[in-house]
Amino acid sequence: MISGAADLVHILVAAALTYAIGFERDLRGAGAGDRVFALIGTAAGIVGVLAAHGAPAALTGVLTGVGFIGAGLLFRQEHPEAVRGLTTAAAILASVAIGGAAGEGRLLLATIGTAVSLLMLEARYTPALRMLDGRRWQGRFRHDEEPASAGRAAADNAHGEDPGGLRGIACVG
Repeated sequence: MISGAADLVHILVAAALTYAIGFERDLRGAGAGDRVFALIGTAAGIVGVLAAHGAPAALTGVLTGVGFIGAGLLFRQEHPEAVRGLTTAAAILASVAIGGAAGEGRLLLATIGTAVSLLMLEARYTPALRMLDGRRWQGRFRHDEEPASAGRAAADNAHGEDPGGLRGIACVG
C-alpha cells in the first residue's frame, strides 16, 4: 500500500474508533457526542500522520488544545456544587490519544484503547461490570473530606442522613 493510501486508512480508522466513543457519550446524554468525537479523532489522526512523517512534537500541541475543550466542558456549569462533564472530558482526552495512535499507524493500540475506553464508560451500565463501579461501594468508606474521627458514621447512619454534608456534591459524566 502506498504511503498516501495508508495515511488515508489511518485517518479513517481514527475517525471510526473515536466515533464509537462519541456514540456511547451520545447514548448517555453527554454534552459532546459522536460528531464531536469523530472530528477530534480525525484531527488527532491527521496530526498523528504528520507526527509519523517527521513532526513528532505535533501531538503534544493537540493534547494541549484539547485540554481547553475539556476545560470548557467543566467550567460551563449552572450548579457550582456539581462537576458535570468530567467523564466526557476524559473521554475526549482518550480520543485524542486513540486518534493519534491510529494516525501514526498503531492501529492495534488504537483499537485496544477504544475497547478499554468503552469498557470503562459502560462499567456502570453493564450488569457483569457493576461490581467495578466505585459508587456502589462509596457508602462503606469514609469520604476524604470527613474528619478521621467521623470514621464510618456516614455509612452506619441508618436514617440516610449526611452528617458531613458531602453527598450533595455530585460528579456527573
